[in-house]
Amino acid sequence: MGALPSPIRALCLAGILAFATAGQAQAHETPPDIQEGLASYYSDSLQGATTASGEPFDQQALTAAHPSLPLGTKVLVTRPDTGQEVEVLINDRGPFVRGRIIDLSKRAARELGMLSRGIAPVQVTAVQ
Repeated sequence: MGALPSPIRALCLAGILAFATAGQAQAHETPPDIQEGLASYYSDSLQGATTASGEPFDQQALTAAHPSLPLGTKVLVTRPDTGQEVEVLINDRGPFVRGRIIDLSKRAARELGMLSRGIAPVQVTAVQ
């Protein structure tokens, strides 16, 4: 039994290579339950304003606004660039700026080390 002819061998190798690299590409994709984008934080002028949940906004609470997650959802917000993370409760709607996926209370932003930057890249994962 001889070796496969060169064109057939090349096709087999190409198929194996395509199959192997397809698995690697999928390993780096973001899971569907994790959202990626920019986080910002609330202005001090909103302290005490009524949130979408009906409670007054508190800069010192670990809360956040999200455009679509159900109110009352707890999420883990992670900065992939630093590894810092904080768990917050969604109690408001927003942000209303393109590219931003979550608005955090000042306390949550402080725990993520983003106060001086104003915005930071984050991953948002529902925990309940």
